[in-house]
Amino acid sequence: MNLENLEKILSGEPAYRIKQAKQAVYKNFISNWNEATFFSKELREKLNTECPLEINAELLVSKKTDSIKALITLNDGKKIESVLMRHKDGRNTVCVSCQVGCPLACAFCATGKMGFKRNLTAGEILEQVIFFNRYLKNLNLPYPEKVTNATYMGMGEPFLNYDNVLESIKVLNNKDYFNIGARSISVSTSGIVEGIEKFSEEGQFNLAISLHAPNNDLRAKLMPIDKKYPLTNVLKAVDSYIKETGRKVMFEYVLIDGVNDSDDCAKELAGLMRKKLYFLNLILYNATGSFRPSKAGRVESFKVILKKAGVNFVQRYRFGDDIKAACGQFAGK
Repeated sequence: MNLENLEKILSGEPAYRIKQAKQAVYKNFISNWNEATFFSKELREKLNTECPLEINAELLVSKKTDSIKALITLNDGKKIESVLMRHKDGRNTVCVSCQVGCPLACAFCATGKMGFKRNLTAGEILEQVIFFNRYLKNLNLPYPEKVTNATYMGMGEPFLNYDNVLESIKVLNNKDYFNIGARSISVSTSGIVEGIEKFSEEGQFNLAISLHAPNNDLRAKLMPIDKKYPLTNVLKAVDSYIKETGRKVMFEYVLIDGVNDSDDCAKELAGLMRKKLYFLNLILYNATGSFRPSKAGRVESFKVILKKAGVNFVQRYRFGDDIKAACGQFAGK
């Protein structure tokens, strides 16, 4: 899909035509300009040639059918992954990627092993949400469904592509287009302090922090970014964000067997997480290499310690691990 020339092509048309065109793509989710019957036949043909709407994607559906992974080939041939998660309560969440690959090289993440290729444009980020809206539209369900939530938790570090991420968020939140509520849009960062500080000025969007260890020594081994942005600095930025916005912040903690799931880790983590607007999201590690997920008994012991300490937490439901669509498994394959 390529909308880069859209405004140029429509520059000679009345001003309202550009809004009509964007609504056709971002609200009605057309896949061919011939569906935009408010344009002349000649203009539709020009748009199909110079701003094609086709999205080149392959699909994998999980056995439970609650997760659908798309491998999208971009115009330059590079590939990204995106996932639709269909919740029992009727929500449809798309986990979007913001970079091709990732420069952070977290030890437990398949995307990090790809290295960094390039940032995605705002249009390429939106393309992922458009694709799944088209998918839901074409299911011909008794009650039409669309994407209700978006999480920036796919391939890449959102705050290293800040401007394009923010531009895409504003389109998703626009009531004339996708109309996804601010509190239904979440951005996860590995702890880019400057990004957290800027994000506090953007409104009521959700912030999540990839934590994964309760201290700098262990976190630096798992996440090299900790050497540049130590945990103390990240938490200081989070506290400033909370003071500025009054919003709860989610901390993601992936449980890895024999690495960060000990009682000592649980106690240390509890000490960090006692603040009122901190919320902890426990994630059972999804295998991508030499690590293994924590054993069931160890997870329960970890949770008992957190509960006794009064930590607000939940263990996240696992989506799509059978199709390599779960957290940390995106690898552009």
